[in-house]
Amino acid sequence: MFQGTVRHNLDPLEKYSDPQVWEALNKCRLGDLVREKEKKLDSAVVENGENWSVGQRQLLCLGRALLKRSSILVLDEATASVDTATDGTIQKIIRQEFKDNTVITIAHRIHTVIDSDLVLVLSEGKVQEYDAPAKLLESEDSAFAKLIKEYSLRSHGFNK
Repeated sequence: MFQGTVRHNLDPLEKYSDPQVWEALNKCRLGDLVREKEKKLDSAVVENGENWSVGQRQLLCLGRALLKRSSILVLDEATASVDTATDGTIQKIIRQEFKDNTVITIAHRIHTVIDSDLVLVLSEGKVQEYDAPAKLLESEDSAFAKLIKEYSLRSHGFNK
């Protein structure tokens, strides 16, 4: 995030109207929070967004992507440092607002990619497999299937 204002962080090139900026803020679930601030769109953002929570920073960055409407969205561990509720919010926004876009997601959390059209599994920088998640799950020898099983055991407290 950039030092400046909320508006500058969403629209650094000043290409969009206030109603468009507010629409993006509402879609990324930050509209009410920004409306509560005294300076609204002119509210301060310090360097790296340190005066915002990690989840709010991620949502603001998502708001920037919503405003720009790029045809390709690249998410690199976008939810790695946020709580489960914010992760769910981010995933829901992506599914709703970017359903007709190409979304490339780099993630370690399995639930982040399970509903993707295609999954590419890398290990030590090499492609292990690439296919639809359902197809990869058909084989118990699949690296993706093994990751799902490991994740499932860990999340249900069966870690050995």
